[in-house]
Amino acid sequence: MKYDVVGLGVCTMDLLMVVDELPGGELVQRAHASALAGGGPVATALVALARLGARAAMLDLVGGDLIGRMILTELGAEGVDTAGMVIDAGSTSSQASVLVRKGDGARAIAFAPGSSGELSPRMMNETMIRSARILHLNGRHWQACLAAARVARDAGVLVSFDGGSHRFRPEHRELLPLVDICIVAQEYAASCTGNSSPEVAAEALLGYGPQLVAVTSGTLGSFILSYGGEAFHQPAYEMEGVVDTTGAGDAYHGGFLFAVARGLSLEDSARYASAAGALNTRALGGRAALPTLAELESFIAARG
Repeated sequence: MKYDVVGLGVCTMDLLMVVDELPGGELVQRAHASALAGGGPVATALVALARLGARAAMLDLVGGDLIGRMILTELGAEGVDTAGMVIDAGSTSSQASVLVRKGDGARAIAFAPGSSGELSPRMMNETMIRSARILHLNGRHWQACLAAARVARDAGVLVSFDGGSHRFRPEHRELLPLVDICIVAQEYAASCTGNSSPEVAAEALLGYGPQLVAVTSGTLGSFILSYGGEAFHQPAYEMEGVVDTTGAGDAYHGGFLFAVARGLSLEDSARYASAAGALNTRALGGRAALPTLAELESFIAARG
């Protein structure tokens, strides 16, 4: 296998600012800190994987503008292979504005998709997908997403799906039977299944066909259920002085998939995921505090 994980999704460039209040109306306030950093759920999970030492590659369509060049440069600097990225010279790339509340790290996000459009199935690099252990998706570039999942299934590549909060769409139910590893936020699980209980929702999601379901609930931890009947709760690691929760869920995916690619147990995979998510709250931005493998293992060892 050439890659541990190949991801297909939308890359963004995020402008983050730490503020006292999230807007509930018209408001002017001074930011305590700011940062410009790459984002996007799949892309950030791949950076988390690369930071831990995994071989990762990204598939996406970006514009030929300054933002697109910044996205490619940052991914390359992190060790993520960008050979499968497609550049549309005449279009603009995706951006997001993220306000982070100083008191607790809560966020408000505004997203501008740019004009580069959807990556089509004919644009995606099937060879890269077939040469991976895991394909990681979150439903973006929908037709390419479905096609990629089918290519992966045919090649014996595991398919991982990230269902983020407030990102459920009914058509995702068409994808779930092609998924092996389904890790979703509690809000997504509830929207998809109609069940607010993580345990009940996980069981309902498992019925769609995945071999493994994890429902994440932020500081309440995550509930993991496998097709083989293994079920347990993974507590969240407590962190003092949380700066920013941006990318914590993406880091969870990166830690989990890294452990799966290494052949670790389900319990160890959940611990790696939870630790990666917790450590990523130490700094402003979705990637600034992603841990190295030594940092991650030291953190877990210190907490038992």
